[in-house]
Amino acid sequence: QVQLVESGGGLVQAGGSLRLSCAASGRTFSISVMGWFRQAPGKEREFVAAISWSDSTTNYADSVKGRFTISRDNAKKTVYLQMNSLRPEDTAVYYCAAARVYWGQGTQVTVSS
Repeated sequence: QVQLVESGGGLVQAGGSLRLSCAASGRTFSISVMGWFRQAPGKEREFVAAISWSDSTTNYADSVKGRFTISRDNAKKTVYLQMNSLRPEDTAVYYCAAARVYWGQGTQVTVSS
């Protein structure tokens, strides 16, 4: 089992920044890829970004490229999502995922116009 706990969400004005954190515990050695997903009201959950634990290879959704940065701290078993130039359409509950098998509880991000 892998446990994931997100933090760092909140309310921010358009153009602002937030940094989300995802702390992993448990059998983390079994996980090769960590990712962030989001779900806005009335919409399906969508991929945001992913990172490899081993070589930090990253992947981003087109909608966030150039604005969001995913990173990881292996020693702390923590993954981060730095979100800059936020837009109202980024408003959603953001979820951390380990290999799309284990999921965190989600953290709300609200961007006001």
